Amino acid sequence: MGADVTGPRERYRAQVRAEIKQRAWEQLATTGVSALSLKAIAEQLGMSGPALYRYFSSRDELITALIRDAYRSLADALRTAADAGADVAGLADTVRAWALDDPQRYLLIWGTPVPGYHAPDDTTAISTEIMATIVDAYHRRDVPPTGRRIEAHLDGHRGWAVDPAVPAATLRQALAFWTRVHGVLSLELAGHFAGMGFDPALLFDDEIDDLLGR
Repeated sequence: MGADVTGPRERYRAQVRAEIKQRAWEQLATTGVSALSLKAIAEQLGMSGPALYRYFSSRDELITALIRDAYRSLADALRTAADAGADVAGLADTVRAWALDDPQRYLLIWGTPVPGYHAPDDTTAISTEIMATIVDAYHRRDVPPTGRRIEAHLDGHRGWAVDPAVPAATLRQALAFWTRVHGVLSLELAGHFAGMGFDPALLFDDEIDDLLGR
């Protein structure tokens, strides 16, 4: 059996960081990310502001940690679904279920940008992993991709492709999937369908069926 290389101090630090992030998520649900306050979180946890800064040096560092966790959660959910045999439609359902399970988590990534905040490059790497799962699902479909003008720009974008032989047309299909899914979800989570008299789940399914030519 391997030795535990994480000592008590490291475990305690990880626990406190997790508690801070949990309080931050709770705060986002009521005030929104632009009003995120490390001072308020410190008070809730019974610690001073300077003590909290030992775990997160700034508001932006805390936001970055939340964004990384959100991206990683979706990437893992999609990979689990794909490994279980989910097709493109199944991946769309996975994205919607993930978004509805925690709308604030979704809106942190795809909602209104935080003024003055710039996400680090490693968050882009996780989003590329998400797209690779979707591209792979399209590549396994029997329906041949159709040509579009954007394909010339995507032809060299191999970062999304699990298989380097994936044609640019398939990358375009995955991009169309991504924009269509987020278009519907963003409107739904922002409450823009309220009072329109239809079930957003049915609209979502219809959009995916149309996208897949079913």
